[in-house]
Amino acid sequence: MKFNKWTLGLAAVGVVSLASAARADEKMNALQTALSNTTISGYVSASFNWAIYPGGAAQVGSPSAFIPFQGQNKQDGFNLDVVKLSISKPQDESPWASGYQVDLLFGPDAIGYNVARPTSSSGGFYDGYSDFAIKQAYVALRTPIGNGIDWKFGVFDSPLGYEVFDAGSNPNYTRSIGYNIEPTELTGLMGTYKINDEWSASLGVANTLSAGINTRNLESGFGNGTGSAWHKTILGSLAYTAPSSWGWAAGSSLYAGGIYGYTSATFGYANDYQANYYAGMTLNTPWKQLTAGFAFDFAYHFDAAPVNVWVLGLYGTLKTTDKLSFSVRGEYAKASFIDESINGNNDSPDVIELTTTMEYDMWANVVSRLELRWDHVLNNLDAVADGASFGEYDFDTEFQRDSLGLYANIIYKF
Repeated sequence: MKFNKWTLGLAAVGVVSLASAARADEKMNALQTALSNTTISGYVSASFNWAIYPGGAAQVGSPSAFIPFQGQNKQDGFNLDVVKLSISKPQDESPWASGYQVDLLFGPDAIGYNVARPTSSSGGFYDGYSDFAIKQAYVALRTPIGNGIDWKFGVFDSPLGYEVFDAGSNPNYTRSIGYNIEPTELTGLMGTYKINDEWSASLGVANTLSAGINTRNLESGFGNGTGSAWHKTILGSLAYTAPSSWGWAAGSSLYAGGIYGYTSATFGYANDYQANYYAGMTLNTPWKQLTAGFAFDFAYHFDAAPVNVWVLGLYGTLKTTDKLSFSVRGEYAKASFIDESINGNNDSPDVIELTTTMEYDMWANVVSRLELRWDHVLNNLDAVADGASFGEYDFDTEFQRDSLGLYANIIYKF
């Protein structure tokens, strides 16, 4: 084993022994080997929000309440959205490959992202008002069965949905209504199997459908002997990617999946079970600069007064130059009460939203966007006694039926 001249000099005067130096060097080499494939990445996202209508701080009943991360504390001003730090070791191509992924969130958008279980017996759930959150933290494993099964064990993103939490990975800055009714984060185990170059499938089990690290099924009371705490959430999905033989449509993808399990209160109703189904498609076109998309979300909440919400979304992105692109999104959303006599309610809210986004990336590693969004409630629900929400808002109060907002977004990716 070779030693540098400084180590030899210290050994000569008795400060260190060559044996201890050798052991330290071996440990350092092992650490360097372990870290050599570790990657660090992330982003910083900031924005400006102008509520053109109704103006000022958004009224409680404004349709702008449908927009995730755009609450009253972000209206009419400059905002730090979130800082994301990712540390990971990707799997290699070996049959028994392993790795890990850790995504950490800092800032306002991290608040309430994953309400966690308490660490003491004092009772109650953590309120989730910390501006730090663990978005993902899982061990990645591969088992050499068939073409190989890739596993995620820990906390991971829900596989359902056209859009994701990271705004820079979406065609628009503001999230869709469909995103607002989808699961976000799961604690459990999920395996993905690549059947061939076109087809892949995923199956998994988690504690609950709603976000929250280490949450449990509390529908009948945790630890009361009923066994409900052992009822888990199940999920599955199927994906298809068009082969090169499809010509201009090559690379287009079709995705469908579902998840069923216990969830905390949603749509203004109590804790109960919920099912979410999703189908989406990204389609290349004969004009290679234009990409189209389709998304359908359906959520059914099994409450004493069950309610379902479905959302249809259409997307389009036109990339005119290497730096300039335009994206549009249109959605129609509807909530339906299965037994309206229980709610004392004769109306079901219908909502449409239209969003147009211009992205011009002038700086390296920077996403810069300007966006205009309009939301409109189609029916007059001012007098609803006990309505439902799209995840964030109850139609119980008089409100403006329109919301128009202008957004600017800057994201630096590293």
